[in-house]
Amino acid sequence: MTSTASAGQSAVRRAYANGPYGQIHYRRSGPDGVRSPLLLLHPCPGSGYLFDALLAEMGRDRTVIAPDLPGFGMSVAPGAAPGMQGYADAMLELDTALGLSIFDVMGYHAGGVVGVEMARQQPNAVRKLIMIGAPVFTAEERETMNARFAVHGPDDRAKAMDKSWPIFKSDFWKMGPDATRTWNIYLDGQKNPEASSWGLRAAVSYDLAGALPGLTQPTLVLNPKDDLAAYTPRAGAYLKNGRIHDLPEWTHGMLDAKTAEVAKIVRDFLDR
Repeated sequence: MTSTASAGQSAVRRAYANGPYGQIHYRRSGPDGVRSPLLLLHPCPGSGYLFDALLAEMGRDRTVIAPDLPGFGMSVAPGAAPGMQGYADAMLELDTALGLSIFDVMGYHAGGVVGVEMARQQPNAVRKLIMIGAPVFTAEERETMNARFAVHGPDDRAKAMDKSWPIFKSDFWKMGPDATRTWNIYLDGQKNPEASSWGLRAAVSYDLAGALPGLTQPTLVLNPKDDLAAYTPRAGAYLKNGRIHDLPEWTHGMLDAKTAEVAKIVRDFLDR
């Protein structure tokens, strides 16, 4: 299955690969073997759908792959919470299945944490790393946030949609230029309520401050004005081979509203 693309952009194709928890659904764009492949990892909850515009744009000159993490989008859910190591293992297994030996990773919020764990586990496979937001939390903040991420079943989710949807579109996904696409992104976050809480808990519980100093890969942390903007600057104290790029005029939805501008930042860093 493919999506349409603007002139010069690459069509986005969809496929499945086998993973440790069952099939992993992914989107793919671009030519093979031109530049280092780029893996795009979505926030939790969410799916690779979030990256459709960036996939088409970055696919002009490299292979770009946006998987749905296990339990999200159209990927099979694990039988139990895999933890951050489990999510990273699944993505590394996917890259092996797709024949990617060395690649770049760009992760959004929880997806960025998955990228850090992948880089920590296999430093020779991950060439460069980009994070959109860095959830560097204290132990007390982790405890408070995890208490907020209780599992809410389908009935509770449905009852809350009258309030949560207006907040999402108006106060959260502020830069989303298309109401229908924003709605679809919102609905992706409502799928598999139990599995989506696993992803959030894994990201919040991860000791990012302890992991970042061990990274050898060049790392770029993008800091838009979103719900992690107050925490992301803390990453600067732990980056040994990286920097923070502030984006105070942008927030959630920027990948659609500012696709070309985001792609330029990404290309400048990856191709340097």
